[in-house]
Parts: sequence; C-alpha cells; structure tokens
Amino acid sequence: MNLLGPAAIGVVIPARNESGRIDRCLAAVTASVAHLRRVAPAVDVKIVVVADRCTDHTVDLLAGWRDVRTVLSHAGRVGAARAAGVRSALAEWAADGVRPERSWIANTDADSVVPVHWLATHRAAAERGAGLLLGTVRPDPGELDDEVAARWYRRHQLSDGHLHVHGANLGVRADWYLAVGGFADVTGDEDVALAAAVSAAGGVFERTGAGPVVTSARLDGRAPAGLAGYLRQLSATPDTVVEGFPA
Repeated sequence: MNLLGPAAIGVVIPARNESGRIDRCLAAVTASVAHLRRVAPAVDVKIVVVADRCTDHTVDLLAGWRDVRTVLSHAGRVGAARAAGVRSALAEWAADGVRPERSWIANTDADSVVPVHWLATHRAAAERGAGLLLGTVRPDPGELDDEVAARWYRRHQLSDGHLHVHGANLGVRADWYLAVGGFADVTGDEDVALAAAVSAAGGVFERTGAGPVVTSARLDGRAPAGLAGYLRQLSATPDTVVEGFPA
C-alpha cells in the first residue's frame, strides 16, 4: 500500500475543436482542484490541456485560464494527445524531484464535466495503493433522446466493480504508466490498451462508481471508436446489444 499517497496529481485533457465545451469542462475541473486543495493542500496539481489539431477558437479560450497549461499537438490521434499531456506533467515533476511513484495522472475529456469530489476520489484510490482507477461516465441527459438513454443505462453498470473503461474518467500512477509504455499512439481505445497493459503487468486495479463524469452525448465525436460512435449504433439498433465498444 502506498501510505504516503500522491505528492502530485496531473489532470490531462485532450481537446480538438471544443470551443463550445472547453470552458464548462475547465470550470468543473478547477472546482475539483479547489476542493482537493481544501482537503489535501500539500498536493501539487497541474491541469494540462492538449489542443490537438484545433481549427476553431479552443486555443484562444485556453489562454483565458491562468492555471491551465496548453500543449499544442498536430498528431490527430487521441492516444498521442493524451501521451503528450502526460509527458508535459511528468517533465515538470521530474525537474522538481517528484518521483513517479508519488505522481498520479487523472484523465478526462474536453467534452466532459467532472464532479467536485472527482480528484479527491482519485487521490483516495492512490492512497489505498491503486495503480489504476477506472471510473464511470454518464451521457449528458440534455443531449440524448430519452429512449436511447434508457438503452444505454440498461447496458452499463455504474457501481463499484463495474467492467467499463472510459478515458474520460481514468487515473493511473505514473510509475505504472511508464512501466507499460504509456498511452499508445492510436486513434481510439488507448484507454483500454493502457488498462490491459497495467493489468498484465500486475498493477492493482480499482473500479469505482464514485466520482462519475458527465460526458457529451453528441453523435459526431472526435474519436472514430469513441462514445459517439457507440451511441449512433445504439440509436440504430435498439433491440440488440451493440458490439465493438469496450465501455
């Protein structure tokens, strides 16, 4: 068990053309940071947004967030974007002498809204010795047809011990992240690949229903194999279990 817990937590957020959503995302993340600082003031927190091939006003909006570091990426792949954000946080901590085993990476998405206790949930898992935390997501009820939402909830377990993997709510201790090679340079399922690699290497998992993240229910998502594609299939095939989506 890692009794000391994390000395540093990085929040990594990939974003591509999210000018309509990034402010809401960051308002929620900064509220969660403020809550964490009240309960654990010694923990260093960094917020890193990776603007990946943005052609809208996302980068301009990021300039207005004083405590947010922006990393520019031209990869066009969510795996590479997440990895770039992690590298940025780890490089700063290395310069400050923070060891990887005392560092935690909390991942979410630019189209998502975390609850205020989200980072406290991640910190608690790290303190219990988790190498990886898998959280849950809920599709934004304001963006999803009621019947499609009902189908989604019938197919998802939202309590502790669930079997889902969501990049919008995933935490990993930095030493485990580095040991397995980090996020793969892929267009999708980088979260699933990382979870599988940590599991194969013997990392301790927690699957929690606490700290659920509300994520966009749009049908034109940025990652080809992401939630948007799954929701499109779910809308088109109401009477069958949709295949091909790891969450």
